[in-house]
Amino acid sequence: MNSTNTPTSTTTPTNNPKPTPHPNFTVCKPPHVPTLRNRSIFLAGSIEMGKAIQWQRSMEEVLSPYDLTLLNPRRGNWDASLVQDISCGEFRGQVEWELDCLDACTAIVMYFDPRSKAPISLLELGLYARSGRLLVCCPVGFWRRGNVQIVCERFGVPLVETLEQLVEGVLERVGEKGVGGK
Repeated sequence: MNSTNTPTSTTTPTNNPKPTPHPNFTVCKPPHVPTLRNRSIFLAGSIEMGKAIQWQRSMEEVLSPYDLTLLNPRRGNWDASLVQDISCGEFRGQVEWELDCLDACTAIVMYFDPRSKAPISLLELGLYARSGRLLVCCPVGFWRRGNVQIVCERFGVPLVETLEQLVEGVLERVGEKGVGGK
């Protein structure tokens, strides 16, 4: 950061600006329990392997210059063959990690990829629409876009249509005013 608290950047060999990470910037993924000592953002939304884009990586890079913790539920080693039942310890641990982090974070960023169904993300939208901590991106083409639009309108949740707008909205929230409504 420079003297005006604006993140500085370096240039990569391809001359693309790469942000200088803040020393306290942290990314936490399950099953690791996060230590939330600063502002925190949960990256909710489409994570279907092979369908949804890995938008979380872009968020990690863009937000790395800030003093915050990103809570990313997307595991690189997720076993899709796990029984999705409360009796399956690994499955239960993932769901409880997500719910605990959603409850504890200061902001929730949610992306609905048009190539995915994202039923759990729709559930999370319903659970946290009243929280005042959501920022949602739902592009044209998402199969339940109308439902997302109506829920966001009803509960005053900011809604954007593109990943670029989502990044802008997150960066605006991360500014000096802090993150989220908590």
